[in-house]
Amino acid sequence: MKGKISNGILHKVPGDMEKALTSNPDILVKWDSLTPVERNEWICWVTIVKKQETRNGHISRMTEELKEGKRQPCCWPGCPHRKPSAQKWFKKPNS
Repeated sequence: MKGKISNGILHKVPGDMEKALTSNPDILVKWDSLTPVERNEWICWVTIVKKQETRNGHISRMTEELKEGKRQPCCWPGCPHRKPSAQKWFKKPNS
């Protein structure tokens, strides 16, 4: 039976990320040790990109960095959905 995977504060884990996280029990343990804010940052960092190729690279990098003990993406201004000050880094939808 499939267990429940921990989400972020604003974002839910999408299927492709869930598959990567649950493919290795050690990575899943590290994921579950993250705070909801840290999980949110990873989810947003993976899902905010436009190209599937880039997203796949982010998922791969996420699993490697979780193995290394990193708790959030490096060099990332933060989830623009959570921090108004970070919104300047992302294009706004057509107004």
